[in-house]
Amino acid sequence: SAPVSTIQGIKKLDPTLFTLANNHIMDHGKEGLLSTIEQLSQQRIEYVGAGENLSVASRPLILDKQGHRIGLYACAEHEFSIAGKNHHGANPIDLLEVFDHISTLKSDCDQVIVLFHGGKEYYRYPTPELQRICRKMASSGADLVVCQHSHCIGAYEKYGDGIIVYGQGNFLFDRHDDEFYQTGLLVNLKLGNKTEIDFIPIQKNGNGVKMPDSDYSTRILTDFYKRSEEIKDYEFVKSQFDEYCLKNGQYYLATLAGLGKTIRRIDKVLNRPLTRLIYSKRKLNTIQNHFECETHREIMVRYIKLLKER
Repeated sequence: SAPVSTIQGIKKLDPTLFTLANNHIMDHGKEGLLSTIEQLSQQRIEYVGAGENLSVASRPLILDKQGHRIGLYACAEHEFSIAGKNHHGANPIDLLEVFDHISTLKSDCDQVIVLFHGGKEYYRYPTPELQRICRKMASSGADLVVCQHSHCIGAYEKYGDGIIVYGQGNFLFDRHDDEFYQTGLLVNLKLGNKTEIDFIPIQKNGNGVKMPDSDYSTRILTDFYKRSEEIKDYEFVKSQFDEYCLKNGQYYLATLAGLGKTIRRIDKVLNRPLTRLIYSKRKLNTIQNHFECETHREIMVRYIKLLKER
């Protein structure tokens, strides 16, 4: 969130377009989204990934650069910002539709870029499921897939004829000063029949950004390329994710049980006695079935939405 006056600073960057498909685009409701779109339109800045309804939000954008047609498609995971048939929001990823959208766009373009607001915050590797989805996007015609939700520099891989970036880091984010928020990567896509990219490290500098010095830049890229080698091994991706889940999964069970933030912290420090007391193995089996079975999950999500609407 930012005052509308910040559009003047943004305009000086001379951006070609904005992606609006993210989990915060509806933080200020319909009015906030419309205000954002109005400011971009007044400055003649294109946007993609959000709109007045699902039909508008899911529209791709095609740019002509030096006679080269570039298609851009933006989507986001389902949080609290997604568009619907009759309401504003971001374009949600739909696994029954997204690959067809990409394939259709590719048939009309030289190169396709997918901007996917997905992945786990502060986690530098793709989850096994995220990797499967992004690889399918590449197989469907995406020349470049960029995941932009993790708030940290992750890894990348070449898959088929496409390139996938799992975490671009931050550009300018003023809430935190830890390393995650201090660094990011610019991704430079070269026009041509073959997908080629360069990664350019950037560093937060007060209220702006700068190019890091040579040593820091080398360190950023060395770590990035190391992780990129690691994710070629599916067993590594799976084991890293298992380790992350064992360390952080208690949060999800605790919130489902209605435990407040303070109680959750105490429970974690004490090695989760409350969580273990609340959730017997039988209860865990039931919960797993409710989430894992497609029909049960559909019923749960719809029922909760109906309760909220009453």
